[in-house]
Amino acid sequence: MDNKYESLRLKNQLCFPLYAVSNLITRKYKPLLNKLDLTYTHYILMMVLWEKGEVNEKLLCEALCLKSNTVGPMLKKLKNKGYVDIKKDTSDERNIIISLTNAGQKLQDNALFVPKSIAKEFNLSEEEAISLYKILYKILESDK
Repeated sequence: MDNKYESLRLKNQLCFPLYAVSNLITRKYKPLLNKLDLTYTHYILMMVLWEKGEVNEKLLCEALCLKSNTVGPMLKKLKNKGYVDIKKDTSDERNIIISLTNAGQKLQDNALFVPKSIAKEFNLSEEEAISLYKILYKILESDK
């Protein structure tokens, strides 16, 4: 085989294992999050709210690395489930404020089992996990 095309081999691509691992992780989360009636993207959105309490839509989009046309429908679903409140900022109606409801706050207690359950799914030492975390965030930072 011609070495000219070696760089186009799937096995030589950084993007492929990242893509495949991302899919694997999402699949591992699915049965856990089904117990909470959340999708993975709903879960990460809720994590931002559990940490911040109240955020505007722009900050939420930035934290999740998602566009508002993706986050908007997610917010509507979470509002319909009774987990979030969505209101316009009284000082600037273009600004949307998202906050947790009591049910959304209580869901945090129900979600405590998720991180420990996920950690058991992967055979990584603490040092490997920290190293991977740093590398992945370094890649994400390169996009800013």
